[in-house]
Amino acid sequence: QVQVVESGGGLVQAGGSLRLSCEVSGLATYEHAMAWFRQAPGLGREGISCISWHEWTFYRDSVKGRFTISRDDRKKIVWLQMSSLKPEDTAMYYCAVSRYDRCPGSWSSGDEYIYWGQGTQVTVSS
Repeated sequence: QVQVVESGGGLVQAGGSLRLSCEVSGLATYEHAMAWFRQAPGLGREGISCISWHEWTFYRDSVKGRFTISRDDRKKIVWLQMSSLKPEDTAMYYCAVSRYDRCPGSWSSGDEYIYWGQGTQVTVSS
């Protein structure tokens, strides 16, 4: 049984940093691209970042230069380092496992992902 568990969320002031972790079990993560998504109350889900099996990375424009995705397939962990946080980054953050080993052009749509975590809340105060 595959499990995806996010952690590391919390309350932080604007300008602060957080590192989210995503631990996967029951799956060989090196065969899959991994991604982070977020959803704020009343808004749709949006793709934040994707990392392929060979560690090519992709980001949505609003987080470029502030967020960094990384992975360790021996530990089956994916991280999202978030810096210079803004109130608009407040959302529930989700980790997802892609059916592909690469991040396709449509990686941020959410359609390619076969496993999802339950999410970790990030709240940025102004």
